[in-house]
Amino acid sequence: MSFATRDGRNWTPEYLISIDPKKCIGCGRCYKVCGREVMMLKGLNEAGEIIDLEDDDDEIEKKVMVLKDQGACIGCGACARVCPANCQTHSPAA
Repeated sequence: MSFATRDGRNWTPEYLISIDPKKCIGCGRCYKVCGREVMMLKGLNEAGEIIDLEDDDDEIEKKVMVLKDQGACIGCGACARVCPANCQTHSPAA
């Protein structure tokens, strides 16, 4: 699926489909540039499981971004441009 920009150039949106918790540093930059609430911050425990931040802080090894509402993504790519860890995967619509 391809669209046109305001001046008629072709543009193909690439939607956020996954975030690698091993690479994510939980900085929140992607969250800040996304106005669609596609992502949210969660915790990663020692076993590599994603857990709520409200859980016992002793269990949280690090904070990571996870997909909250993947369907809300409009494919603008702003999150990928600000990510210092290159932990996101984007793909055009099928």
